[in-house]
Amino acid sequence: MSNNFRKVNLYILSLGLLFMFFIIITIKFPDANFNIKEFQDWKEIVALNIISVVCLIMLIYSFFAYKEFEFDLKGATDIPFEVKKIESINYEHLTFLATYIIPLISFDFESTRQMIVLGLLLVVMGVIYIKTDLFYANPSLALLGFHIYKVDGDFKNGNRDDIVVISREKIILGQKISYIKLDDRIYYAKGAK
Repeated sequence: MSNNFRKVNLYILSLGLLFMFFIIITIKFPDANFNIKEFQDWKEIVALNIISVVCLIMLIYSFFAYKEFEFDLKGATDIPFEVKKIESINYEHLTFLATYIIPLISFDFESTRQMIVLGLLLVVMGVIYIKTDLFYANPSLALLGFHIYKVDGDFKNGNRDDIVVISREKIILGQKISYIKLDDRIYYAKGAK
């Protein structure tokens, strides 16, 4: 899978909580006259819940994006490197959540203009997210048990400083780490040794 497609998927995955919040905020339940067997009643419910339906589709896509990410992580690893310096940067999950996700909940979902602005804002955020390689600061990954570290490593072909390592396991100084390169400076630690 191309790096940009992976980044787009991780961006959509990072919005998984937002999609869930949007569903909770916008869902409209059927009235007492709703007949579960009538196609017309279902059409009316879907028409009343366009935002909820779109968000549900995106939430399902987020699940598949995570499964694709998980599948990519099962790939071959590069030669392990040794951790020479390590700093936890797990706070970046919270920064992304507080800075980008929470303020978006305050949009007026009844206003067409605000929905257009929200859509454009999500696209612009996605472009920035991908171009700046911030896809690792993903609150959904934090909920799934991933940690983020800034690491200096001793690789076979020399030292690399300030790389970002995403890992399910805790990493310690001096540890040898097998990894999969996600981007030029972002790695997934696979099976820390």
